[in-house]
Amino acid sequence: MEQQCNNPSSSSSKADRKTTEKNRRNQMKALYLKLHSLVPHQQHSREVLSLPDQLEEAINYIKRLQIDLERMRQKKDSLKGGENSSCNSTSDRMTGLSLPHIEIHSVDSALQVVLTTGLDYQFIFTDVIRLLHEEGVHVINASYTLIGDTIVHSIHSKMGECEPDQYGAARISERLKKFVGGC
Repeated sequence: MEQQCNNPSSSSSKADRKTTEKNRRNQMKALYLKLHSLVPHQQHSREVLSLPDQLEEAINYIKRLQIDLERMRQKKDSLKGGENSSCNSTSDRMTGLSLPHIEIHSVDSALQVVLTTGLDYQFIFTDVIRLLHEEGVHVINASYTLIGDTIVHSIHSKMGECEPDQYGAARISERLKKFVGGC
């Protein structure tokens, strides 16, 4: 065994391995520095992070980017789906609206409510129906249409006999707008 260690070819291969390992370590160090420079750092943290902490920070950052990317893809798909539907004029009108949005039209004792919401605001529909009942309005028909991530609710109703005037419709309209605006 001692004879192999004194062999000149053995010592040169040992030096080659050391050089190879040193080059590999330098290359990894350069890659870690490059990765660390690409990840945005939190301003409140001034302490130097260890290498495992830097890698953990990079992994978390990449995961957040993947989630954001998926969310944006879904939004893009929903917007494309709205363009391809048969309700182009409706989807074009809704793109400028902030959700939730309500429109109220009254003619004599008839009251039509068009409520536009996102998927996150589905509860508003039942609350609007409840408010109409509290005001003595009789709901004749209610329907909805789903366009991408937007829901358009249409409520056809008739005001009670005690409130057929425009003041009753104005009061109901104001109450509904105030309720939806506060959501």
